[in-house]
Amino acid sequence: MTKLPPLNSLLAFDAAGRRLSFRAAADELGVTQGAVAQQVRQLEAHLDVALFERVPKGLAFTSAGRSFHIRIAKVFAELRSATAELKPEPNKVLISVTPTFAAKWLIPNLPDFTAAHPNIDLRIMATEKVSSFHSDGIDLAVRQGSPPFGASLDVSLLFKQTLIAVAAPKFAGDEAYPFERETLCKLPKIHDSHDLWPSYLAYLGVQDQSPRGLSLSQTSLAVDAAIAGQGVALVSRFLVAHDLQAGRLTEVGKAWEAGGNDFYILTPRTAKTNKPVLEVMTWIKARSAAAL
Repeated sequence: MTKLPPLNSLLAFDAAGRRLSFRAAADELGVTQGAVAQQVRQLEAHLDVALFERVPKGLAFTSAGRSFHIRIAKVFAELRSATAELKPEPNKVLISVTPTFAAKWLIPNLPDFTAAHPNIDLRIMATEKVSSFHSDGIDLAVRQGSPPFGASLDVSLLFKQTLIAVAAPKFAGDEAYPFERETLCKLPKIHDSHDLWPSYLAYLGVQDQSPRGLSLSQTSLAVDAAIAGQGVALVSRFLVAHDLQAGRLTEVGKAWEAGGNDFYILTPRTAKTNKPVLEVMTWIKARSAAAL
């Protein structure tokens, strides 16, 4: 009887083959890039066949690797399907969003969803990683970027990337809002990982003259810092709608339609027959449209 390859090597090969990247496969599996590469090398040694060609931008299948991956992927898909059927959760819907989208839009709107759909078990995966519909078992995802996202996905626009400069009302004292651009460029800036302040100031036709700045890893933290009076943050308008309405923030700069980096909701085309998923998607689209 032919000895089967190690399961971990097959898992690494399956993930690397779907992503054509050791780094992306490592993020998916929660291990290091080196560990994935080592597992694939062990599989190639076990089979005595080259499965990938290493190219500058990632990986490319060999002819043997492509045919082997097609069959391996089907096996893992069948295993996942069998496991799901063993313990079905018909009303569970898993949505993948960024921590900022979760904290600043989805969670504040959840009371409305719960009231409208009390029987749906909505679960939120808040992560900066691009989650996999296949491997992570997610049903819906909200992603920022530009189409296309994949031929197998249904895609709908939720929010345009309309950026505004915001600050705590007490921050500028008696200054009139919105600030003149000459005033805005001199104020302390709160930066997030997107680092859009240079582009925004260029749009206004000025350069940053602030004496200090604060850099944070997430937009939600930048919003909280602005509420705390630490400076001016640059954020998508819809993410701070509740804070603006509650008076925790004030719009202090001209709006900017950045373009090309909007927010979309994605779901596999195969989800068209899944009623709870369709209800969640319909609610999110309706709620986003109402906020415009």
